[in-house]
Amino acid sequence: MDKTTEKDSNYDHLEKMSIDELLTNINAEDKTVATAVEKTIPQIATLVNATLKKMVKGGRLFYLGAGTSGRLGIVDASECPPTFGVDHGVVVGLIAGGDSAIRKAVEFAEDNPLGGWDDLITQNVTKKDFVLGIAASGTTPYVVGALKKCNENGILTGSITCNHNSPLSQNSKYPIEVVVGPEFITGSTRMKSGTAQKLVLNMISTSLMIKLDHVKGNKMVDMQLSNNKLVDRGTKLIMKELGLDYSEANNLLHKHGSVRKSIDLYNKG
Repeated sequence: MDKTTEKDSNYDHLEKMSIDELLTNINAEDKTVATAVEKTIPQIATLVNATLKKMVKGGRLFYLGAGTSGRLGIVDASECPPTFGVDHGVVVGLIAGGDSAIRKAVEFAEDNPLGGWDDLITQNVTKKDFVLGIAASGTTPYVVGALKKCNENGILTGSITCNHNSPLSQNSKYPIEVVVGPEFITGSTRMKSGTAQKLVLNMISTSLMIKLDHVKGNKMVDMQLSNNKLVDRGTKLIMKELGLDYSEANNLLHKHGSVRKSIDLYNKG
């Protein structure tokens, strides 16, 4: 398989560039990522629709990856509860090597073709769920092996890769291929590929949460009030929605504990 993610950088002699040249050239490469993502919107939409059908019936969304890809999945999954008020088990991020691999690479963990499936089994994965494999190369055994086992067990699968026709895409019911081209540092997929994956994950989780009714208008009405900044934001949302002053809105928020309940119960009188 010819991997675009491993092709030589369009730049050379990086160590001879000035700081300004390095930053300008990295930024020039980064500018191409959103365009690459845009080309995959039809594939993203198909995947989101398939996932939504599972989630409205109580199914979960699993992200599965190794290294940077695994960390990006965990970041996106971990941000769903505070942003949208869903339980921590609704969107689940799994990484090769377990939680310790979030901070420090676990050697050869990604090379175990049964590791991903074993991790899914510990989460009691079922046909109700959707499993999304993430791998810039599209060849990571931990991820590819897991999707193969999911397919064998009738569990719906999707994938995000940055190469065409990878093994991961071939074993995915709903593949997304965001081909961003060679990295600024040859093979450093934490750069453009990682940015592309992050953008796609943002699109997937945000659109799902909106369709699952966790956003009203353009506001995060189910966000968790876990710090003073979010309490202040929630208060101002209530102020704008109900036409109250800050003190009245803040009192409502403290009384009911959520923006949604404050608005709904106030409107019911």
